[in-house]
Amino acid sequence: MAKKVRMMDIAKKIDVSVVTVSKALTGQKGVSEEVRNKIIRLAEEMGYEKPGESRGPSKSYNIGVVVPEGYITKYETFYWELYQAINTSAARENSFVMLEIISSADENEGNPPKLLRESKVDALIVMGAMKTAYLKMIRAHYATPTVFLDFYDSEIQEDSVISNSFYGAYAITNYLLAKGLKKIAYVGTPMSTESITDRYLGYLKALMEKGIEIRKDWVIDDRNMDRVMYNELKLPAEMPEAFVCNCDMTASKIIEALSQKGISVPGDVAVTGFDDFLHPGLCIIPLTTYAVNMEGLADSAVRNILKKLNGIETNKGIHLIEGRLITRDSA
Repeated sequence: MAKKVRMMDIAKKIDVSVVTVSKALTGQKGVSEEVRNKIIRLAEEMGYEKPGESRGPSKSYNIGVVVPEGYITKYETFYWELYQAINTSAARENSFVMLEIISSADENEGNPPKLLRESKVDALIVMGAMKTAYLKMIRAHYATPTVFLDFYDSEIQEDSVISNSFYGAYAITNYLLAKGLKKIAYVGTPMSTESITDRYLGYLKALMEKGIEIRKDWVIDDRNMDRVMYNELKLPAEMPEAFVCNCDMTASKIIEALSQKGISVPGDVAVTGFDDFLHPGLCIIPLTTYAVNMEGLADSAVRNILKKLNGIETNKGIHLIEGRLITRDSA
């Protein structure tokens, strides 16, 4: 069987970068017409096939999904579910999805995803916040159409599809305020991810509108700045009336910590989550939470990728997908 021709092979042949080859073959700007035509002719001569071309006359694509390993742990099943939603959405568009989990070592050392190094995909969805330096490395070396999913990066202008974290936390906090609760804590590490920060800001806005003082001792970290969640959470010395947690996993840990101190939920304290996704058995109390629209997130990410692949120019920006408040027994 003949060896498959890669973009790297074409680049070496005429002494240009892989990025230049990718831009030329995908019709992107930044390549002179002379160089573009030369690359296209050479690609045809060498028998180069785009990843989606060999599957017949109907137009289909291979979409890569990369996710940091920190988001794919035994109980962090939210991203597995989101990945399945991407698969379903891509299949409706006659396209295929390939997953690669990026280790912490590869992210820290700047090792590119194998899906890109081996030219296996036409486009890339980055699922879950990654370090800015790593994302910049990908952009510098590869011209692959890319969408960020469930996060955005303030230093990189890229299409990002996210749930409405700010409004979701704002809505949850207002729900607690409407129940007459004013002593409300936030559980999540601000600045560890954009979404956790946005949820914190939504919580702040709701309290500020009511003229309620923001207490620093009621902002409780649940992870370090490398996004690694703590196994146990430290409760404040003075107990609030409610906890607004940045995700359901954190809410379950808060409820466990309260239970160990003999504090009942919701009898003594109210607790809310965010996502509406938690591994079965992790929380004994049904959570009041802000449900993320996974299907909406996946559909929007895939639609944006297909627009890029089909040469439809759009203004890069943040695409907000609304969720909904779900009230249950915890608050």
